[in-house]
Amino acid sequence: MLETRTAGDPDDETIVFTDLSPTILSKKLNALGTPVCDDTIRQWMDEQNLRLRKIRKDLAGGSHPDRNAQFERIAALVDQYEGLGNPYFSVDTKAKEHLGQLYRAGRVRCNQPFQALDHDFPSWADGVIIPHGIYDPVRNRGHINIGLSRDTSQFACDSLLWYWNRIGKQCYGDADSILLLCDGGGSNSAHKYIFKHDLQTVADQIGVEIRVAHYPSYCSKYNPIERRLFPHITRACTGLLFDTLATVVELMRKAATSTGLKTTVNVIRRIYETGRNATDEIKRNLKIEYDNLLQK
Repeated sequence: MLETRTAGDPDDETIVFTDLSPTILSKKLNALGTPVCDDTIRQWMDEQNLRLRKIRKDLAGGSHPDRNAQFERIAALVDQYEGLGNPYFSVDTKAKEHLGQLYRAGRVRCNQPFQALDHDFPSWADGVIIPHGIYDPVRNRGHINIGLSRDTSQFACDSLLWYWNRIGKQCYGDADSILLLCDGGGSNSAHKYIFKHDLQTVADQIGVEIRVAHYPSYCSKYNPIERRLFPHITRACTGLLFDTLATVVELMRKAATSTGLKTTVNVIRRIYETGRNATDEIKRNLKIEYDNLLQK
């Protein structure tokens, strides 16, 4: 009834587990001639630290040979930009969500439950929202551009352009370079020339150099935005319906902390084309300088 299993590598401690409830265990023990009530079993389980637990995503799904060198490089770049007074922003796209009377996980204090449709069919949604986040660690400010179309490189670059023109350059008017901290994949993939092309278009428009530092594969959780902005966006929205776009904007704007985080929100209504690829001409005309260390 109680089983053991070794989790992860052989050096891990042995896990003792059961998928039987105290009530079922009580019945089985009674049938074996050892009468024990379920409350006693529950108390014993608590004493043995046999508690209900979720599976934790702790095991690395892969590794990157340049992981440590890349982290050291990113840290050096951050110090360099801070020392010169140039901005560095952590950017990423949060998971897509649906608009409408669809169920959302979480709980909120209310005198009666909000009502949602009995099935979460995407076809019943009123649309999608794609939150692209930009986090400024120096100012402890977050910004979300909500897209209503697709998570493409052009959307990510439009998000940065909107942010810089309306917020960034007001705060860093003397900047001659911008550092972006990004994951290695997604709409800002390190391996997609179309992202480099769209980002160059942004740099040409704003007249400021843009430098990109990608986190190694399997290390996206170390991107500052994942710890210092997105959890607070999730907390501000948990347990509440995304019934209208106005509701989403209002909820996300409330994301704040006692340590000074504040969040601004904007909506980008442009429809984005998927499947764009960089042509040979685009690749030839890229005005890009690769880092001497860990070229991408």
